[in-house]
Amino acid sequence: MRIGVLTGGGDCPGLNAVIRAVVRKGVGVYGHEFVGFRDGWRGPLEGETMPLDIQAVRGILPRGGTILGSSRTNPIKIEGGVEKIKDNLASMGVDALIAIGGEDTLGVAKQLFDKDVKVVGVPKTIDNDLNATDYTFGFDTAVNIAMEAIDRLHTTAESHHRALICEVMGRHAGWIALHAGMAAGANVILIPEKPFDIDRVCAYVESRFKTRYAPIIVVAEGAHPIEGQMALQDGELDAFGHVRLGGIGETLAKEIEKRIGKEARTTVLGHIQRGGTPTAFDRVLATRFGLRAIDAVHEGEFGTMVALRGTEIVPVGLDEATSELKTVPVSRYAEAEVFFG
Repeated sequence: MRIGVLTGGGDCPGLNAVIRAVVRKGVGVYGHEFVGFRDGWRGPLEGETMPLDIQAVRGILPRGGTILGSSRTNPIKIEGGVEKIKDNLASMGVDALIAIGGEDTLGVAKQLFDKDVKVVGVPKTIDNDLNATDYTFGFDTAVNIAMEAIDRLHTTAESHHRALICEVMGRHAGWIALHAGMAAGANVILIPEKPFDIDRVCAYVESRFKTRYAPIIVVAEGAHPIEGQMALQDGELDAFGHVRLGGIGETLAKEIEKRIGKEARTTVLGHIQRGGTPTAFDRVLATRFGLRAIDAVHEGEFGTMVALRGTEIVPVGLDEATSELKTVPVSRYAEAEVFFG
C-alpha cells in the first residue's frame, strides 16, 4: 500500500516519534510505501508532499515539532475542499491516510472517511482534551514544562512579596493548569470548566500574604470570571472558528492590584509548552500510538483513532473521538482541596 501521513493543528512534542514508528514498522514489517504531506491539511489540498522513508525518520525521536510541518488549514471551510483532497489522494495513488492531530484535524478525517477515504487517526494535543483516550502525547511534556516554571516562580514570589500568575494553555479544558498547578503546589488554579469569583480569588490572595508567603495562581488561557465581574477582550477567530485566546493572566493581575493593592505579575508560558524535546512518557506513548496506527491501516480498521485505554492501545471510532471534548470533572478534585476560584 501507499500510505500518506500528515500532522495538523498546533505542533506537539512527540509528533516525530509517531511518524518514526509508523514508517519504521510500515516499511520494515509490512513493506508499505509512505508519502509525507506538508503542513497539515494544506498538503493533500494542494498536493504538497515530501519523501517519507527510513532515511527520513532517522534521528527524529527526540526532536520536538514535526518534520512534516503543520498548519490550521481547514478544508471544510474551503469550497469543495474535502472533495479536492479525495481527488488528490486518488491521483497520487495514496491508498490510505494516517492523520495525526486533535479535534479539528480528526474532524476533517471523519468527513473524509464518510466519503470513503481510508483514514486512521492518531490523537495529538497538549491539552489532553480529546475524547475516547485516557491521555494524548504532548500533554505530559507540557505539564512538566509548566511545573518547572511554577517551581521557579515560587522563590521569586517570596523574595519580592508579589502575587505571581502563571498563564498556561487550555482553551476549553483545564488539564494542563490542573496537573501543573497541583504538581507545583499552586495556591489557586483557575480553569475554563468553572467560572471563577474574583472576590474569592482576591480574598485568598490577601489571606496568603498574611501568612508571609506569596500566592501563586495558575490560570488556563480559557478561564473566565463569573459573568459581569470583569471585562474581557474579544479575540479573533482562527480557521476552525476558535477564538485566539491569551491575556487573562494580565487582566487578573491588574484586577488584583486594583482591588487589594498588592503587586501582581504575570508569566505567560505560551508556545514554550509546545516546544522542545518530549518527555520519556510522551516518546513511549507516541511510539505506541504510531505502531498501533500502522497495524490498523494494515488490518483495514479505517474510520478509527488509536486510543490509550488503561494500559492498552486500542482502535475507537472517529465519531466517538470527535463527538465532544474531554473536560475536567471539577467535583472529582474537590477532595484534593484544589481551590478553583
